[in-house]
Amino acid sequence: MATRDKTPKCRSAIIGGSGLYAMKGLREVREVRVKTPFGEPSDAIMTGEIDGVRCAFLPRHGRGHRLLPSEVNSRANIWALKSLGVERILSLSAVGSLREDFAPEHFVFPDQLVDETKRRDSTFFGEGVVAHVAFADPFCDAMSDLLYRTARELGLKAHRGGTYICMEGPAFSTKAESEMHRKLGYSIIGMTAIGEAKLAREAEICYSPVAMVTDYDCWKVGEEVSSPKVIEHLMANVSNAQRLVAAVVGRLEKMRRDCPCENALKDAVFTRPDAMDRGTLRRLGPIVERYHQVPS
Repeated sequence: MATRDKTPKCRSAIIGGSGLYAMKGLREVREVRVKTPFGEPSDAIMTGEIDGVRCAFLPRHGRGHRLLPSEVNSRANIWALKSLGVERILSLSAVGSLREDFAPEHFVFPDQLVDETKRRDSTFFGEGVVAHVAFADPFCDAMSDLLYRTARELGLKAHRGGTYICMEGPAFSTKAESEMHRKLGYSIIGMTAIGEAKLAREAEICYSPVAMVTDYDCWKVGEEVSSPKVIEHLMANVSNAQRLVAAVVGRLEKMRRDCPCENALKDAVFTRPDAMDRGTLRRLGPIVERYHQVPS
């Protein structure tokens, strides 16, 4: 049986990627373990306050980095955050750059997404309830704009726009793949955004990636990706990500939410109410309860 914790609601959440397993500045921390119908989230969700604003933090790969990108249970993660009242997700992740001007330790706020994954669960629907949400613009423009402006104010080297190509991993690209992605005009490459972005859209949660460049993938001679280089840039990015989060959560709390993300599921469910599977409706719970009565 799925359960939702009675902790006070958090409107904003941060999903931390490689190197980010705790959120500096989070006060009055409480660990919340949410049971979901889609299995266990990556870890306990840490709720608390940053500058008086309630928010939640979830380490994507688990504390200690235990989960491969393909092992991250994004359905459980997004369902759990939705059940806690989350309306906005800042997704922090390490990426490789496919462009000369997107250098290591730069922050990128992309506006497009391409899926090359093979083993990801990226929908809550199926098994008796069918929905097709619009996904032409995969990230929340209003939130990404705010994140970009805040990053620039902090003096971070930041870029707005570009296409994030999501690969399966866990191995990094071959040179042929890297060159292909460059010729296709993609900007950055990572392993985690696709499932989170699609599921957040189905859950009517604003979702914006904060893509932190650690390397040039393997296309640039003399700058090929390697673990020591990645870790070096990763640590610098983590420090700047903590600064960005601290500076932006209060602004997000005050920002009016009138973007398309808020009503993404409206009219997206194709199944007639009388034909919906009751067990599936029950599993969907907080995802659909705004539009459909969920059986007890």
